[in-house]
Amino acid sequence: MNHQQKHLLISGRVQRVGFRQFTKTSADRLGVVGWVRNLPDGRVEAVIEGDAPSLDAMMAQLREGPPAARVEEVESRDLARGETEQLDGSFEIRR
Repeated sequence: MNHQQKHLLISGRVQRVGFRQFTKTSADRLGVVGWVRNLPDGRVEAVIEGDAPSLDAMMAQLREGPPAARVEEVESRDLARGETEQLDGSFEIRR
């Protein structure tokens, strides 16, 4: 299976609305691994890894967000070999 990693920056009203837990729940359901954290500037940062269909589904979920969120933009960049992180096979919420 061809797994890809993406680095994401999500902006809008995405902090204090349950966005990180929403991201973890979506990732666990879709079989996507990686991590998510809040940034000091109000955005949410994530690294996600999975096969293309799972990542596409995950991106669709993140563009919607949880009910209280208002996602304005999802910046996505594919991580090239050498940039990728060694992930432990789960999805974590980082502080």
